This record gives sequence, C-alpha cells and structure tokens, in this order.
Amino acid sequence: MSDLPMEPLPLLQDLPPCQRWAVKLEYDGTGLVGWQRQASGLSVQALLEEAATRMAGGRRVSSITAGRTDSGVHATGQVAHLDFPADMPLLPYRVRDGLSYHLKPHAVAVLEAAPVGLDWSARFSATWRSYRYRILNRPTRPALATNHVWHLRSPLDIDLMQEGANHLIGSHDFTSFRAVACQARSPFRTLDILTVERHGDEVWIIAKARSFLHHQVRNMVGTLSLVGQKRWKPERIAQALEAKSRCAAGPTAPPEGLYLTGVGYEPDPFS
Repeated sequence: MSDLPMEPLPLLQDLPPCQRWAVKLEYDGTGLVGWQRQASGLSVQALLEEAATRMAGGRRVSSITAGRTDSGVHATGQVAHLDFPADMPLLPYRVRDGLSYHLKPHAVAVLEAAPVGLDWSARFSATWRSYRYRILNRPTRPALATNHVWHLRSPLDIDLMQEGANHLIGSHDFTSFRAVACQARSPFRTLDILTVERHGDEVWIIAKARSFLHHQVRNMVGTLSLVGQKRWKPERIAQALEAKSRCAAGPTAPPEGLYLTGVGYEPDPFS
C-alpha cells in the first residue's frame, strides 16, 4: 500500500450545480400565448426550455427572461438565461445552433449565446429595455405585414405625437398608463426615451427605460394615437398622467405592433 496521501474526493457541494448561459432571441409572437409558460397554448418559454431539455438528453433545463412579452407581441432582441447541467461540453455556437435547431418549426430562433456566472440574471442584471411599436399609417390594409403592425387609416401628425410624448419622458407615476391588473408594487417608472418617427407608410414609437409596467408601452401608444389623429391636444397627455387613473388615458394599442428590440447589460455578455 502506498504511503502517499490520498487526494480528497470532491464534496457534492463543491461541484457547480449547473452552467448558466445567456441567450438572445428573436420570435414572431403570432399564435403564441406570450413569453410565460401557461396551462394551455404555446409559449416562448416552454418552447425554449423544451429545446434546451432535448439538448441536455432529457434533463430539465429552466429559464429566466428579461421581459415577459404578452400574447401576440414579437421580439428582435429578447434575452433569457438557461441553466444547463454542469457536465455538458458547451460552446457558444453549439448553444445557439442547437437551440435554434430544436426550436423548429416554430418562429423562434437564438441569435447569440454566451456563458455567464451563476450570479448573472437576464432579468435582474438588465439596466434597460427597449421597445418599438409599428403603426401602418395608410388607407390600404396590410397584406404582407398582417399580425405585425397596427393599421390606422387616418393620417397621423407625428409632430403633435412627439409633443405629447415629451410629457411622459422622465420619472412619473404611470398609474394612468398601466394595466388595471398590473402586479408591480410601485407605479413609478423612469422613461428615458419616447420618440415618434415616420418611416414611409409606417410610424414608429420607440421607448426605452430600465423597466416598464404591464401594458405601459401599448397604453402610451394608444393614447398618442389620439393625439396624432387630432382627437386630443398634446397637453392632455400631461393631464392624463396627473390623473393617476387608467380611465383618464387612451386605449390599449393591440399587441401585434409591439416588438421588444433590446435589453442592456453592463458589461454586455454578448459583446
């Protein structure tokens, strides 16, 4: 028998429980129940976790997202993190391509993947989120963009809309612009950017903030559409904000025009 000291066996608690990967996704929300897994219907979360579980040989892989998009809402830059088993040999391109393969035939794809620490969270590490809302502003209904824009026939005055939008920029109580069923503890949010741009037949409303309330972007868009159609004066936006009542603001714009376009991190795991 050797007199050399034996190497101690690694304790179970010394082994990493998993390896965490950040993934950036794009998806068409048409026909999906939104990001979050539901009792019935297809969700982005369920599709992504099922794809990851297949990659892991049937071992369950869980996910957390930066933003829970609603049914019918799209994304060009959604971010989530996945906890794969620690013993899987993974590389960024394998995670990206493997998940995208197993997500077929659904309109969900992984654009980028990067390893992150176990203390990194797609939700809590995010420093900002950005959205774009597309309004098709022409007399003729959409053919190619069905389920991807909100069609408004009446001409929109984007200068008036921007004047109204300016009242919403900054830190405010956004009670008038959040869903009645919103579960956020506080109605206060800081809106960093809210711009209105025309691109040919389309009007884009771009919003950026650290976080948003439930339906906040869609409620702001619906209200700004009244200003653009000259049914409201721009200053009425400030009055609606001050009222702190959902009844004081305009309608909720439909989900199909909304896109989650980006999530910011410092440092960015994908850079």
